[in-house]
Amino acid sequence: MKKIAVTYDNGQIFQHFGHTEFFKIYTIENGAVVNSAVVSTNGSGHGALSGFLQKNGVDTLICGGIGGGAKMALAQAGITLYGGAAGDADTAVQNLLDGILSFNPDVMCSHHNHGDGHNCGNHSCGNH
Repeated sequence: MKKIAVTYDNGQIFQHFGHTEFFKIYTIENGAVVNSAVVSTNGSGHGALSGFLQKNGVDTLICGGIGGGAKMALAQAGITLYGGAAGDADTAVQNLLDGILSFNPDVMCSHHNHGDGHNCGNHSCGNH
């Protein structure tokens, strides 16, 4: 791991990868965080986000819910995914470095029709 990105909203892990407006990107050296910065996705969404992460040198992603297409795009970009995570972003990164991050490797957000006022950003897509 050299750079870890976390879907980010006010200190917390944002719960829908494709709708995240910010990532917090952590630079890792010798198993420790040496720098971090919150970066805007500049309106990029879904498919474009894996390219955005790749351009920023990210090799690991921590997020909440994520769809199948995005999971494939991340895999093709060589980015390791820790989906289904929740809570404080900084704590999640430290937990990953310590080998104790709680996440769901099978997380899948499969309800992208967003009808009836449904908004993935208000819950963890992986918990339906």
